[in-house]
Amino acid sequence: MRAIVLDDAELNNLLMLEALRPIVGCRPESFTRPADALACAAAHTDEIGIVLTDYEMPGMDGLAVIRALRALPGFAHVPIVMVTSFDQRALRRSALEAGATDFVNKPCDPVEIRARVTNLLALRRAHKAEAAQSARLAEEVAAAVAQVEAREREIVTVLMRAAEHRDTDTGDHVARVANYTVLIAEALGLSPDQCRLISLASTMHDVGKIAIPDAILLKPGPLSAEERREMERHAERGARILANSSSDVVRLAAEIAVSHHERWDGTGYPNGLAGTDIPLPGRIVAVADVFDALTSDRPYKRAWTLDAAHAFLLRESGAHFDPAVVEAFLSRWDAVADLVGRAASRAA
Repeated sequence: MRAIVLDDAELNNLLMLEALRPIVGCRPESFTRPADALACAAAHTDEIGIVLTDYEMPGMDGLAVIRALRALPGFAHVPIVMVTSFDQRALRRSALEAGATDFVNKPCDPVEIRARVTNLLALRRAHKAEAAQSARLAEEVAAAVAQVEAREREIVTVLMRAAEHRDTDTGDHVARVANYTVLIAEALGLSPDQCRLISLASTMHDVGKIAIPDAILLKPGPLSAEERREMERHAERGARILANSSSDVVRLAAEIAVSHHERWDGTGYPNGLAGTDIPLPGRIVAVADVFDALTSDRPYKRAWTLDAAHAFLLRESGAHFDPAVVEAFLSRWDAVADLVGRAASRAA
């Protein structure tokens, strides 16, 4: 490992180099100018095992050098030794506050120098080994998390394939809703992990429709009052299908399934929740779900224009929908229009 020796007196540097050379694995380099020593430290941070700096130097003293070294990325754990002829308590306290690890008094004893530097280099090696081990563990954890996420996506895929057997539009619909959900979540300032989780969970919002008879699910005309009540039961059925899972995404999907038909004004179903009593993921998916239903062809209607859907969202903001969610969605309108256009091209 490299050892940086900094002293404005060349003779002092030569004496220090002679003291350090017998240390196995230590490659000492001397500098008389602080700027040169700092440049070397910045360029070879990972190779630096220790820095020994004089206190009294013209222009930039040892305290300033220590502060500059500690400000370098990756230099927090590199041992820094101050070499000084001053034995003042106040100076030592200032050096410790600046980031010094140890002190050596002038004139230097070569035996003492070698002992201190050997111990500090061992400390540096141990810290680097620990950091490397932590990095390996982080990689292993990341790989394990990726595997879990892959399994969760597989669960979602299986559930959605089952739903697609009932409703030929479900696969495309859930993909579009997931895309709109991401746009809303991002505009609301949610973290990337939260955006990913809500988007994935949103694909299961209508899984309860598996239990709806074809005669109702695929009916080309308006539903009767009894048929409407049966259709509305899909929210609670979806929550029951997804209940009691140990998976974060499936638990969130259960919450979305039961809440995405609630309305901001409290007139929705199945529980008549209002305002912020409705979970935020449910409020987000409500906007994404309704918007996609409006702008897509269905057995009972033709797709609305973007302008008509935009006007509907504004009109229902504060009634059907959370105003903040509507505002977030409309703030990404260019991206929304692009997604709608691409979906229409694929369907053509």
